Amino acid sequence: MPTILFLKGWRFFFYTNEGNEPPHIHVAKADAEGKFWLDSECYDVPAAFAHNISPADLRFIRRTLLDHFDEFLESWKDVQGE
Repeated sequence: MPTILFLKGWRFFFYTNEGNEPPHIHVAKADAEGKFWLDSECYDVPAAFAHNISPADLRFIRRTLLDHFDEFLESWKDVQGE
């Protein structure tokens, strides 16, 4: 589970065995967690799921994902061997 970014208590990471899924990233902090798709066609980060994430934290996560979109996408490709 490589951690790509740790910011304001949020851990942004991948699982190494999910190469059969489209590019995505997991986030976690305390009892909150989520999974977000890295949609390079639309340059968007829709949530696959978001448990116990407040609206303010969701905005922060989405903004962070968009700010680091290219970095996350390249890291995902490196981790998955693409």
